[in-house]
Amino acid sequence: MNDDRKNFVLFAVIAALILFGWPLIQGKFFPTANPPATKIVDGKSRPLPQPGADPTADAPSAIRERQVVLRETPRIAIETPQMRGSINLRGPRIDDLVLIDYKETVAKNSAPIRLLSPAGAPDAYFAGFGWRSEGLSPPAADAVWTASAPVLRPGQPVTLTAANATGQRFQIQIAVDDGYMFTVRQTVANAGNAAVPVAAYGLVNRSGVSKDPDSWTIHTGPMSVNNGAANYKPDFSDVDEGPQRFSTKGGWLGFTDKYWLTALIPDQAAQFDGQFRAGAGKTYQADYAVAPRSVAPGQAITQTSRFFAGAKEVRLLDRYTDKQGVTKLDYAIDWGWLRVLEKPIFYYLDWLFRMVGNFGVAIILLTVTIRLLMFPIAQRQFASMASMRAVQPKMKALQERYKDDKVRLQQEVMALYKQEKVNPLAGCLPTLIQIPIFYALYKVLMLTIEMRHQPFVAWIKDLSAPDPLTPVNLFGLIPFTPPHFIAIGVVPILLGISMFFQFRLNPAPMDDTQKQVFAIMPWVLMFVMAPFAVGLQVYWITTNCISILQQRLLYARHPGLNQAAAK
Repeated sequence: MNDDRKNFVLFAVIAALILFGWPLIQGKFFPTANPPATKIVDGKSRPLPQPGADPTADAPSAIRERQVVLRETPRIAIETPQMRGSINLRGPRIDDLVLIDYKETVAKNSAPIRLLSPAGAPDAYFAGFGWRSEGLSPPAADAVWTASAPVLRPGQPVTLTAANATGQRFQIQIAVDDGYMFTVRQTVANAGNAAVPVAAYGLVNRSGVSKDPDSWTIHTGPMSVNNGAANYKPDFSDVDEGPQRFSTKGGWLGFTDKYWLTALIPDQAAQFDGQFRAGAGKTYQADYAVAPRSVAPGQAITQTSRFFAGAKEVRLLDRYTDKQGVTKLDYAIDWGWLRVLEKPIFYYLDWLFRMVGNFGVAIILLTVTIRLLMFPIAQRQFASMASMRAVQPKMKALQERYKDDKVRLQQEVMALYKQEKVNPLAGCLPTLIQIPIFYALYKVLMLTIEMRHQPFVAWIKDLSAPDPLTPVNLFGLIPFTPPHFIAIGVVPILLGISMFFQFRLNPAPMDDTQKQVFAIMPWVLMFVMAPFAVGLQVYWITTNCISILQQRLLYARHPGLNQAAAK
């Protein structure tokens, strides 16, 4: 009896540690879903503002309003199927860009995501291209360049020209495709009397750190691919301590947020030096430069690079990597160790979505597919579990007979397993297989922009966010926002119920304390899972329901197992 009390106290302590300590572990290793996209008010779903989604939301640190800054400089427009913005002819800089296919919130009238903003505006974020000044006199930083056309469109590049006082003429031709890729051709024609060294550079400068948290599972901040490998270090704090430099042939560098990316992509066949460095006022810069090449009088040289600025769409990044030769641009999505499993799950899930038009239904169909593939293994698991239920009366009798002889009890139990041909570990294999699949789906829901703001049914407007509907405030009828810890949504409650019924079909432990542990475990897991994405909870609920059906099917086909368990 004392042992039972000790065990129960131990379990209570462990349960408390899980409930109260899990948020700390989760924040470091398993970030929760996106911030809620909606709030339930008076029983109705209302979109929530998300200033963090707009990298240039107004802030007290603003020098001038963005529109004022944009009007201060001469510009040419950017018009593509994916983007709108402008290029600053003073510099020149690509410093005004919005992504028209992505909105800040789920509201119909929501503004599009603004990725780039000019210097002097709140949270400035821009790219620039030029030449090193060692031995060459490029145009001044505030020089106004002449544009060949007023608008940059796919298939209609724009050439910017300028000259210096020593006979060199400079051209920057900028082209854009139907995605998020700019191609920059930097040309220096030497009409002077002496050879000049020409070394092109590119930079991306941003004010402030990423508003998306950097965690063990999802990297945000400075990122590069150099020397054939993706490098998710350094982070912003490392750059604060000093410049982070590398030299490589092929690769890229830039800044990654959870869903957005800016990447400088030099000529993949050329050697270049890259670095990340910090400036005054929490500004950060990624830049590269190629080795200087001497240009004789009467000669010209062109150096080509690319600049990606947009959403981290999986298919698009794969296209740039596989068909346009950008080294590992697809690694901008931090898939992690289970990349080989996560990408096929994404592509299959995305295909299902294109077929049915609803990501929630696609997740259910994905779950059904996985369970069909695992059906033979699952049936062996359930058969083993049913056999364990059937031999429990005999095990209980052994426990009573040898309660004072633990060694003999273990020997008799092992003999019983052998006699009845029962393997207590056989039921673990499907669970072990499910763990990497579950984690892979977690990463897919967390990382891929294709899941962002995808609705399911009724009040669920974003499958990548937690369930906003909770009975704690009578489903929004009471004007009270419950603390995060107790704001358990309807879908997590359904998850707890499904786990409760699934646990009921498992073999009951012989020890009373273990029975109490298993009785409360579904509700502990309900609290643990509540902050995760609804899409992940839908997957788990579907898995539990299929497991229950499979077990019922097994007992229907083999009634002897159920009868033996009942005895």
